[in-house]
Amino acid sequence: MTDHSEDGTMSAVRPYVITGGRAGAGGASFSWESLVVALDRPVPASVQPEHQAILAQCRGMLSVAEVAAHLGQPPPVVQVLLADLLDWGLIAVRPPVPTAAHADVSVLRKVLDGLESRL
Repeated sequence: MTDHSEDGTMSAVRPYVITGGRAGAGGASFSWESLVVALDRPVPASVQPEHQAILAQCRGMLSVAEVAAHLGQPPPVVQVLLADLLDWGLIAVRPPVPTAAHADVSVLRKVLDGLESRL
């Protein structure tokens, strides 16, 4: 984890050190929009500080991208850490809530036509 010192600088811990040299999330697949929530389970004392930070942040639901931003780590690194937590049964991952981007184009066209007719 990157810690901020009192002078505002960050210690440099390479991502490959944090992930133990792993570059992929194993069998788990997380999109950046996937929602993560920590489960109410005992956490082993042996987990890395980065894992503990993720669990602390995910008491409420956060996206993978938000977790990465809070940790100050690239999303691929966070995806590896999340895969660990998922394997250990400490988090639940949900697909993102569908948005208008996933809606049927014809419905969006009707909305646009309706808005244009009012102008």
